[in-house]
Order: sequence, then C-alpha cells, then structure tokens
Amino acid sequence: MPELPDLSDEYANAAHIPGGADFLPRWTVQAAAFRDALGDRAVLGQPYGPGPRDWFDLFMPAARARGTLVFIHGGYWRAFDPRLWSAFASGALARGWAVAMPCHTLAPDARLSAITTQIARAVDAIALVQPGPLVLTGHSAGGHLVARLACTDVALAAAPRVARVLPISPLSDLRPLMQCDFNADLRLDAAEAARESPALRTPRAGIDAHVWVGSAERPAFRDQARWLGTAWNAPVTEDPGRHHFNVIDGLADPGSALLRAALAGL
Repeated sequence: MPELPDLSDEYANAAHIPGGADFLPRWTVQAAAFRDALGDRAVLGQPYGPGPRDWFDLFMPAARARGTLVFIHGGYWRAFDPRLWSAFASGALARGWAVAMPCHTLAPDARLSAITTQIARAVDAIALVQPGPLVLTGHSAGGHLVARLACTDVALAAAPRVARVLPISPLSDLRPLMQCDFNADLRLDAAEAARESPALRTPRAGIDAHVWVGSAERPAFRDQARWLGTAWNAPVTEDPGRHHFNVIDGLADPGSALLRAALAGL
C-alpha cells in the first residue's frame, strides 16, 4: 500500500502569509488594551466547570445586550486561549451584543471528542447567564467546534436558542489532518476523524449556517469551507483578498460584511 503524502505544509499558515509572525504579538497588545479600556464591562475568567481551562470571558455592551455572540478561538486545538482575541469582540459590542469567549483544554491533554463536549458545556453555561439569542462563531479549529455544536449528535441544551452558526475558515473534514505532523498531538484515528468531522455529520434541523473563508487562504482551507457548505447546503462566502489571519478582522468592525452575516436580522 503506497504511503500517504504529508499534508503538513498544505495546512500551515504563518509561513505563507507576509508578516505572519507579527500577528500574534499585535493581537496580544490590542487585546490587553481593549480589556483595560472596557473596565468592569470585561467580566473575566467565569468558570463553567472544575478544570483549569473551564472558563470564559464575557464582554458586555454599554446598554442591555441584544443577544450573545460566542467566539471560539483557533490554534489547531493545541495552542492559545481566548484572551489573545479579546479585541475582536469590539464590533459586536458596538452593535449592542455581548460577546463570550470560552477557553478549552488543549491537545494532547484532551482528544477532539472531549474538546467538543467541553465547548458544548461552555455554551450551555453562557446561555444560563445570558438571555436572548446566541450566535456561534469561531475561527479555524474554533470554526470546527462551532460547526460540531450544530450537529445532531452533540448534546447542547442551549441549541433552541442558537439563532445562527458562522464557522470562519473551519476545519470541517478532519481526515486529511491525519497526514499532518501536528496529528502527533491530536492523535486522530480514522474513526475519530470521521466522527468529529462536521461535513460528515447531520446538522440540526433548520440550522441557519453561513460559512466564511478568505479568498487568499491556503487551498486546503478554501476546500474545507466548500466541503462544509456543500454538505450542509449552506452559503459559503469567500472574503476578497483575505488570508487566514486577517479573515477575522471584520469581527472588530461593526459595519463589516462578516458581522452583517453573523447578526443580520437578529
């Protein structure tokens, strides 16, 4: 049987983006400044379970919230926590929405199936303290996780309140990731890769899903977005000129096409 090709470079991003190494330091500075400026409207480290990464940050608008946008961060399920992306809450806040950013255990300390269950618990906990509709969005691995919450096989008590799911640059079919070097941490096998792939699962009836991806992203990510849109009969928007790191910039702009897609009509 021929050896399968190594797909690690196809799913690498920073090395293929001009100035790719500069994004994380810039986001870190912007996030800290945003939290400081928000003062007591930044409610940090709210627990949703007993584990050290069972917490979420909640950012509140100046007036009563119209609903809550839940954003789940990327990092191939292996890196970071949501504090890096705090400033991206600013666009939804300006539109009168609260924003919640949950943390989760990282691989290899947890398998993807456990992370999916953990994020479902986080969203249920957020729903208990936040009234109104929920919009679930996430980037890259976070896009995968919000798409998983929209699948019928994931227990989510808050599902009836989810008004929209907007995966950004999601990983929707995990089988190719078994051919990447970072699978040493993920430990995906064929059964788990298929079970945790939103593009291979059944979406909840009537789910309002919209898939978003940058037109300048790696072909593998554009494929992943297209696969999910096709499987779910959901619209797929290719944001012109956007790569994997700046495709989320619209979350910080209250007038952006990305936020209109997330919050329109709600």
